[in-house]
Amino acid sequence: MDLLAVLLLFGSGLAAYGEGFFAGSGNGTRDENGACQCFVYLPDPTFPVTRVEQLEIQAVSLLASVEREITKIGVYTNKISVYEKRMQNLTLRVDRLEKGEITYTELDFELLRIEIKEMESLVSQLKASFSDSNFLVDQLYLEIRNMSRTVSSLEALDKNNVLSVRREILSLKKRLQECEELKNTTTIPTPSPPILYGSCNHGPISNISQPFVVQLNWRGFGFKAGAWGKDPEPVAPKKELYWQAPLNTDNRYMEYYRYYGSYDDFLLYKNPAEKRITYGQGSGMVVYKNYLYYNCHSSRDVCKLDIETNTLVVRKTLPNAAYDNRFSYSTPWQDIDVVVDESGLWVIYATEESTGNIVISKLNETTLNIDKTWVTKQYKPSVSSAFLVCGVLYATRTVNTRQEEVFYMYDTKTEQEGRVSVVYSKMMEYIYGVNYNPKDHKLYAYNDGYLVTYDLSFSPVVQAPKPA
Repeated sequence: MDLLAVLLLFGSGLAAYGEGFFAGSGNGTRDENGACQCFVYLPDPTFPVTRVEQLEIQAVSLLASVEREITKIGVYTNKISVYEKRMQNLTLRVDRLEKGEITYTELDFELLRIEIKEMESLVSQLKASFSDSNFLVDQLYLEIRNMSRTVSSLEALDKNNVLSVRREILSLKKRLQECEELKNTTTIPTPSPPILYGSCNHGPISNISQPFVVQLNWRGFGFKAGAWGKDPEPVAPKKELYWQAPLNTDNRYMEYYRYYGSYDDFLLYKNPAEKRITYGQGSGMVVYKNYLYYNCHSSRDVCKLDIETNTLVVRKTLPNAAYDNRFSYSTPWQDIDVVVDESGLWVIYATEESTGNIVISKLNETTLNIDKTWVTKQYKPSVSSAFLVCGVLYATRTVNTRQEEVFYMYDTKTEQEGRVSVVYSKMMEYIYGVNYNPKDHKLYAYNDGYLVTYDLSFSPVVQAPKPA
């Protein structure tokens, strides 16, 4: 019964009472002075209108609180359902790591750890929203913590690159098997000379290894584009020179770079020489003989910088070179790409005259003058990156978010071009600066902020067989 009905009922009852009181024959007397005295009997309790109003207000407030709690329960139920599905996915991935069904690297563990920490944080917030303990949430939190410990223990098993050693062992076994098969042939092939670092006594690229993640760039995960590498010919007294140059977060400006005097210092971010310039553009830079070569900002110029003094030594214009994202690689601001191979310094670019096709020029490393130029038939914006090995240009393209392919080659010695297919893996989606080092036959790639290396394998030089 609501308050209005109660008040109406009380009012009608009071009216009836008053009507009976005044209409009835009262029990009255007169005093000694003749004054009339009357006695009136009223009901004992008065109606509690104030208390009824308070009860109604409390009832409305309680109903609103119950509705809010019911809504929160629905939200938490949906969240728990989502977390449960993510838990199942993570559990499956960890199980595959434990069983050795997939090849895993340091970056795999890092990505797993980030996702687990994110879920742990979300479940902690969910726990905090409950005033009392909730068994389902507590169990979910416990499983996430156990999974985090499992991933850490798995990572510890691969500290010494056990998988890389296993791959090398499998490769050696395959070569031994091939040697056994050659024993039964009627001709004895002339053995190919061993492939030497820094020489060109080999054929084209035949294989690219799995990526080896060295580390995240020193500026952090948000700096997706850039380049890094190892100087193939550092000038004394330097014995080694490792460098990295993450672009600013706009993926265009090169403002800061670092170099290190040893690989150990590089890995530990120890004793860096950090310098600032204003500005380079894009990821097409390389360090060669203690000089940094790069595309000067918003120009068709190649700049040569002494990294010891951080001073600009030479600035030279590439005639007719397109710039400012006109014919970039498939990633932006990669218009002019300076690279190194066994014979020295090269530059890869495009012009309006070449209709966007790749142009290759051999540079004089001292003056940056062009010695010779070749024009290819490969459209540059369809290429994700390029590099030269022994005067042969190799161009890559994206297959999917986890694979790249070397698909095109151009030999500057014969001026012949051709199609190839060497597919290799990548850890993240976009590869920016790629630098080949002739002294160790490695590619140094900048993969969405991570510094990655690849080992190149080459076909042997074909030798005529000797008669048995």
